[in-house]
Parts: sequence; structure tokens; C-alpha cells
Amino acid sequence: MKKNVLYLLLIFPLVIAGCSSGNNGAISNGDTADGAVMSLTNDNFKKNIYNYDLSKEWKFAGTIPVIIDFYADWCPPCRQLSPLVEEIAKEYQGKILVYKVNTDKEKLLAQNLGITNLPTLLYIPFQGMPHASMGWVSKDAIVKTINEVLLTR
Repeated sequence: MKKNVLYLLLIFPLVIAGCSSGNNGAISNGDTADGAVMSLTNDNFKKNIYNYDLSKEWKFAGTIPVIIDFYADWCPPCRQLSPLVEEIAKEYQGKILVYKVNTDKEKLLAQNLGITNLPTLLYIPFQGMPHASMGWVSKDAIVKTINEVLLTR
């Protein structure tokens, strides 16, 4: 039920990208808000972003726009996207927060948000509904989405 509710809340473009299995490389995670990409768990998501257990209606709990990168270590497009996400976190420090979710470790969160393709970037504006992009996207496309979705009021 929670999954269905979040499917309705999120708008997914029809970008298809697949990940082939293998385990040749990991993605590093930052753990601070000083321009680094931070790890996000299901509990932290419910506390800082949206508690889907308490409300079916989307209500962002944060005070600054957010990008969440859903990835897996075995996913080649995820590994290609990771450096771009890290650059974005540094370039937009103080304007947005950037998180990463390892979907192999945080299966419940990925399931509850309806994440079925990797990588998936979830853009969460301060006001309004989240937007998502699936598959590898260019830095220019990420910047365009940040400017059109996250940094407009």
C-alpha cells in the first residue's frame, strides 16, 4: 500500500536504463553536510525527509532541497553517475543536500519508494512534489533539473 501511494506521488520519466550484475567497484559515501554526499538510511529518511508511516500525504520534513541517489555497488551506470553526484554536492553546497542510498543495504526504503531501476535520482524540492530520473543522466541534465525543480520557489 505504501509503495502504491508513493508511486502516485512520484513522477517518473520514461527513461529506461538497466544494470548488469557484477561487483567491480564501490561507490564512496560522504558523512557530512559540508558539500559531501551523505549516506541515507530508512530511519533517517523518515526523520529528515518524509515519514511514510505517519502520513499518506507527501509532506517534506526538510528545510533545504534534496537529491537522493539510489544506487548499488554492482551497477555500472551507478558507478558512472557517482562522480557527477559528488561534484553536484560540492558545487551546490549550502543550496541543496545530496544523499546516497545503497539499495542493497536499504531494501525497505527502496521498496517503499518504488525504486525499481538503478540508478535513480530523486529530486525533492522544499515545496511541491518530488521528481525522479532513472538511468544515467549527464551533469548538464542534473543541473537543469536542479535549477528547474529544486531552486525555484
